[in-house]
Amino acid sequence: MNVIASDFTPEEEIAGLTGVIFDCDGVILDSFGSNRHFYNLIRARFGLPPMTPSQEAFVHAHPVDRSLAHVVPPERLPEALAVSKALDYREVLPHVRLYEGVIELLGSLRELGLKLAMNTNRTSTIDLVFEHFGLRGYFQPVITANLVANPKPHPESVQRILADWGSAPHEVAYIGDSELDLQAAAGASVRFWAYRNEALAARLHIADFHALKRRIMASYGAVRGITDTDTDRTSL
Repeated sequence: MNVIASDFTPEEEIAGLTGVIFDCDGVILDSFGSNRHFYNLIRARFGLPPMTPSQEAFVHAHPVDRSLAHVVPPERLPEALAVSKALDYREVLPHVRLYEGVIELLGSLRELGLKLAMNTNRTSTIDLVFEHFGLRGYFQPVITANLVANPKPHPESVQRILADWGSAPHEVAYIGDSELDLQAAAGASVRFWAYRNEALAARLHIADFHALKRRIMASYGAVRGITDTDTDRTSL
C-alpha cells in the first residue's frame, strides 16, 4: 500500500532529515510539453514525424545525447546534436511551468535549515531555467548530467551530493518522478519519495506539495520555533 504525503503521514517516513534532493523535470518543472516541442523541432529538421508517446516518455527522463540517439536515425545523430546546441532554449520556455506549491515548499525547507540540492539529467539549459523561474540560490549543489561520469540512473550524482553535504544516506530524501530517479536513490541508499507517479516503489508518494509542506512543518517547525505562516513569506 502506498503511503501518501498528507497531514497523517507516519512520523517515521519524514523523521531525521538533514537534506532533500530534487529532480528537476517532472518535479520542479512541468516540462513534458517543452521536451516534446524541443525534440519535435529537431525531428522536423530531418523530415521526421512527431515523436510517439513512448519516445516522449523517454526524452522526458534522459539526457539530451541519449534522447537524440533514441529519436533520430544513428547516421543523423552528429547533425542532430549540432542542431540541438544551436537551438535557442528560450523558444521552449513558454511551454514550461512550475508545479504548484513547489516554491512554497522550497522556502519552508530552507527556513527549517534543511539542505536542498538538485540532481538533473539536464545540461546547459539549467541556468536559463533557474533565471526564468527565479530558482537561483535555492539548491546547493546542482548536479547536471555533464558534471558526472555516470548520469542517472547511476547513483554517482546522489553520492556526490551526500559527500558535498557531509550527510549520511539515511538523513536524506530524494524527490523524483521516474524509474531513473528511483534507481539513483536506491543505489545511494537514500529514501525515495515519488512525485505524481504511483507506479514507483517509493517510501512516500506526493500528489500535492502543499500537503508535504504542512506535514514537514508539523514535524520540524514546532521544534525549531517556526510556523507554517512564517515560511509562506520566505523569499530569496
